[in-house]
Amino acid sequence: MLVCPQCQFENPEEHNFCQACGTSLVEKPCPNCDALVDWSTYECPKCGAITGTVRSLAVIPPGGTWQLESRYQILDATQSLIQVLDREPLKPAMIDVPPTSAVPYLELEPYLHQILPLLYNAWHEEERDFLVLEARSQFTQLATFLKHNKQIPMLQILHWFYEMVDLWEVLEPHHLTQSLLSLPNLRLDEDHLLCLEQLLPNSATAPTLRNLGTIWQTLLAQLTQTQSASLHFLIADLCTESVSTPDQLRSRLKAIAQETQADLIDSEIEIMSDPQVPDFPQAPIPNSEVPPEEIVTVFADSEPDSEGDDMPTIVLPMLLFSLDDAGRTDIGRQRTHNEDCFGIDAIIDKVQSPTGRLVKARGLYILCDGMGGHASGEVASQMALDSLRAFFRQYWREIDAGKIPAKLPAADVIRDAIQQANKAIYNVNQEGLKSGSGRMGTTLVMLLVQDTEAAVAHVGDSRMYRYTRKLGLQQVTLDHEVGQREILRGVEPEIAYGRPDAYQLTQALGPRDEYFVNPDVQFFEINEDMVLILASDGLTDNDLLETYWQSHIDPMLSSQTNLDQSVANLIELANQYNGHDNITAIAVRAKVRPNLDQLR
Repeated sequence: MLVCPQCQFENPEEHNFCQACGTSLVEKPCPNCDALVDWSTYECPKCGAITGTVRSLAVIPPGGTWQLESRYQILDATQSLIQVLDREPLKPAMIDVPPTSAVPYLELEPYLHQILPLLYNAWHEEERDFLVLEARSQFTQLATFLKHNKQIPMLQILHWFYEMVDLWEVLEPHHLTQSLLSLPNLRLDEDHLLCLEQLLPNSATAPTLRNLGTIWQTLLAQLTQTQSASLHFLIADLCTESVSTPDQLRSRLKAIAQETQADLIDSEIEIMSDPQVPDFPQAPIPNSEVPPEEIVTVFADSEPDSEGDDMPTIVLPMLLFSLDDAGRTDIGRQRTHNEDCFGIDAIIDKVQSPTGRLVKARGLYILCDGMGGHASGEVASQMALDSLRAFFRQYWREIDAGKIPAKLPAADVIRDAIQQANKAIYNVNQEGLKSGSGRMGTTLVMLLVQDTEAAVAHVGDSRMYRYTRKLGLQQVTLDHEVGQREILRGVEPEIAYGRPDAYQLTQALGPRDEYFVNPDVQFFEINEDMVLILASDGLTDNDLLETYWQSHIDPMLSSQTNLDQSVANLIELANQYNGHDNITAIAVRAKVRPNLDQLR
């Protein structure tokens, strides 16, 4: 079996092209020069760029002599994990009975997603376990990062240490805490999130938190900046086993973080009150001038402990680090014309400084799925798009002129914009004296972004989804259709969607006047990295996103993923399974960072 890299369709091994979407299963374009390269080739023969699929190989126990499956070619055996070329990357592994050392990867992956490398293959042979893992040699070692970055906020270091304590508790029952005691094994991904290169089993003598304290001491020795005396006292207590449980350790870390933040606030106040200091504009003071809606926890509380019940949660404002978007629409495989349309209006200002990058952004993302006889559907969807664009462009002009605050419009303003779009389509219907199915209309889902604030509004069954590492895929909007209406009234879902009219819309723009249109509006904070998907029902039918989120949406969260190609992949997926309708998708990737600059 060969899994298509484009649409994930499972093909017989003898096929050269995907039976569903036609993608080649033999060759792929070189990312550097676009020359066609065999999937099994390590380097492009034309330009020399690396095109092969590299994995990491763990041999347990190491040493001795052994033979490797012909599928894998050793590239580098000098690293902690052997780097191998996977000559058959489209062929999934069949792990019927996983070897002992592979079991923790399978059991912990749902809980430690992104922290652990993916397990691609595993087998037992000649008294050894062979594990083929996601290659993470390109991730920066935490120790190296600390050594080569002169100023790292102490709260960031405390956060990494706090994460290690949480990981310690998860790994301890599996006898894998040694994973946190190897410096080369502690890595930072592209978003500076702590992760592991592999799982390392404990030796005969199980490590204790005293060993973790020793590792922290080694990590802090890499720093050239002034360090927290309280943190060194904590490490001393770990080494003498005065602190011996994860709960005690978490409580002490929280206290140090609170002390660090209090010291920073005091220093800000002292600077502002010093008459010798020029009156420069001051950054917001944490926990004081930062608006509540822009605050996010740095430490996520675990089970409450006796020492930390009254400990204030450490908070930091979040800043937008990057905002990317892409959108596409497709006629589908059965329709004669496309009644969907979408629009993206975004203004993104990137400010680069010696301390990092800051992004100020505002965006308007609109998706409409038209309905009506002949060409009426696309007319209605385009009218809605044009009306909403005009409304919010004027709103932005008033912001730029200083007439209104630079923030998201209130819910009643958003509803007013949608009602104006409804009125424009409704008036055309009235002028044409159209009735029943002859009246044109459209669904709507709309996203507005202002820095780290966002609002979503919708009418009909076009949807918005949100995907984050912590919460996975969530459907944010609820369809305005008969079946969903009945569920909200208390009817069992099986009965509600057993009705012949279950999928009939209860709301749409255009067919009726403003008294029958009540848009849903929701506000939320972009307080962690996330991907937002706006989609017409041609993409969402048959629970397509819920089924294929891991292959098609999860990769979008990475900055290395081309968002436009990812949206194209969604369109191809929908054509394979939902080609009966037009298909439209907009993807918005937002990445945020704690505002650590003010805490340096």
